[in-house]
Amino acid sequence: MINFIPIFPLNIVVYPGEQLNLHIFEPQYKQLINEVYPEKFFGIPAVIEDKLQDYGTVVRVKEITTVHENGELDIKTEGQQVFRILEVVKEIPEKMYSGAIVNYPQNHYTGSAEVMRAVVNSIRELFKLLQVEKKFTKEDAQLNSYDVAHHVGMSLQEEYELLNLMHERQRQEYLKLHLTKVLPMVAEMEHLKEKVKLNGHFKNLTSFNLDL
Repeated sequence: MINFIPIFPLNIVVYPGEQLNLHIFEPQYKQLINEVYPEKFFGIPAVIEDKLQDYGTVVRVKEITTVHENGELDIKTEGQQVFRILEVVKEIPEKMYSGAIVNYPQNHYTGSAEVMRAVVNSIRELFKLLQVEKKFTKEDAQLNSYDVAHHVGMSLQEEYELLNLMHERQRQEYLKLHLTKVLPMVAEMEHLKEKVKLNGHFKNLTSFNLDL
């Protein structure tokens, strides 16, 4: 399917199913939100290094929680599906915001339960190393790659690369590889921190008995 959607470019990656709260203060986007709520959708394409990317996620406004005296808005949104920009429409008659003609790549959500379990276990190991307490909003068996992607310490570019993958198994493997690289680095940093703490203190060391 190809259609036109208003767009709200942001320096973030939004995933399908993601719950995103936004504070809207720019006039063009206040107009956009007021026009799409509650029945229509808009797109959030990623902006990386000041460059608009081809892929983004359509979101719906679930709720306008606050309308401030100056017209600024606090809103709750939810990611729906990934889109790809075919053409940017910079000027729309009587509108301050821009839009885009987009299509929707077929997205496959069936992955490997075994790989996902390994990913989730690695994420919990990462949390433990970093001494971070986080809980997912779903049971482990219901989690998919989009649910955990923001929790593994990826860069914006890496998060965008994941958004480009249209098969759940590919996304799972991407996360697994990332964690395989990150966990040893974090563990080594923790080891280094412990060594730094010990520096200057008396050490109780076991000697080696060498036959020299």
